[in-house]
Amino acid sequence: MRRAVDGRIKKGLDAEFVEQDDEILEKTRKQVDEYLNGNRKEFDMPLLMVGTDFQRRVWKALMKVPYGVTSTYGQIAEDIGSPKAVRAVGNANSANPISIIVPCHRIIGSDGELIGYGGGLSVKKRLLKLEQRNTGLRDD
Repeated sequence: MRRAVDGRIKKGLDAEFVEQDDEILEKTRKQVDEYLNGNRKEFDMPLLMVGTDFQRRVWKALMKVPYGVTSTYGQIAEDIGSPKAVRAVGNANSANPISIIVPCHRIIGSDGELIGYGGGLSVKKRLLKLEQRNTGLRDD
């Protein structure tokens, strides 16, 4: 899956990947570290989302799901005005190249089950627990 996402980005930008370090990457690493340590709830960095119009609409809707809250694939489909496109929303979710920053881990099945996460369901569960701990939504 990673190779497909990387290929789509390279094609969409008509560019090659270049290993580098710069201010934006440094800021991104810092913000991701802060998030993983429970000290950040929102990200503040420029994003260039490479995908179809539909994918970008889904990704923008994902970014509106608040920290510590979950939504469903069906709700995202409704939010973008395509209520019958639940499977397509799932596909767009799986094509998200910057998970955590574009929080696809907050999307669950309509029955409340954790489904579909490129990083694995155990990681999805841990990210959701991290956010719940930091919003007072403890279940223990």
